[in-house]
Amino acid sequence: MKKIVVSALTALTLSTGAVLAADMPVKAVRAPAAPPAWDLAFGAALMNDYIFRGVTQSNRKASVAAYFEPRYNLNPNLQLYLGVAGESISFPNRAASEIDIYGGVRSTLGKLVLDFGAWYYWYPGGQCYSATCPNGTLPINGNVVKADMSFWELYFKPTWNVTDAFAIGGSLFYSPSVMNSGARGFYYSGNAKYAFPALANGVQVYTSGELGYWNLGTSDAFYGSIPFKSYTTWNLGVGWTYKVFTVDLRYTDTNLSKGDCNAFTSDHTAYATGYITPINAAPGYGSNWCGAAFTAKLSADLTVNSNLK
Repeated sequence: MKKIVVSALTALTLSTGAVLAADMPVKAVRAPAAPPAWDLAFGAALMNDYIFRGVTQSNRKASVAAYFEPRYNLNPNLQLYLGVAGESISFPNRAASEIDIYGGVRSTLGKLVLDFGAWYYWYPGGQCYSATCPNGTLPINGNVVKADMSFWELYFKPTWNVTDAFAIGGSLFYSPSVMNSGARGFYYSGNAKYAFPALANGVQVYTSGELGYWNLGTSDAFYGSIPFKSYTTWNLGVGWTYKVFTVDLRYTDTNLSKGDCNAFTSDHTAYATGYITPINAAPGYGSNWCGAAFTAKLSADLTVNSNLK
């Protein structure tokens, strides 16, 4: 009798369970949504000095910058992009702005991101200074400089995201004529960044650094056919992000002497003498443009799909 009762209860339980399961609404399982095909990144920055590969582009003065970068995702792992950026500068040829036009492709392979592209640096509004130009040489030190210092580079930038917090990367840039000087240039660098856990208020602190080497060739006849001094540059900094804003504090330096820096940059403010090198003849004007510097930068970076939807 016990067996019969147990069997009946079991059957009733199974039957009731089946009915209840059938009565429950069934939720459809949706596949993860594909990222939107189009996106747009844009931003702006204010900094006390615009430094490019260890050399000031703004004569140790404040600079403003902005960029605009449309992006197209061919698939979740492959992105095409084309951008325009601008920075305020102070060049020896009196050019006051840098306009960057660039584009390329980014490929994501697991934790590895590969970035290939081309970059054009345009410096409009320049004037020629040399013995053969109407303006003559630069008035303070007799340096010469072309009216057009624009040039282009090809680049390859891999990044390996070791963890969500730590990433290491590198870059290779090539130009057949750096600053339109006639000297080819290969720039190699390695970098690393570590982001600390975000604080309760949403602020996230990070630290990062870079070590680079610019291998430079020989200039054309306008600059005296001199072999520019290849040099090493490095920077180390700390910063923090909050929503779309970033504050970055950074120390930068190079191993270029003041004399070789003057020969490379044609610095219009170089005036101290005695910095004679094989490529910086007497009286040996010296430039401070390649020395140690501390920079502070405030920037805002947004994308339409992440910040405006």
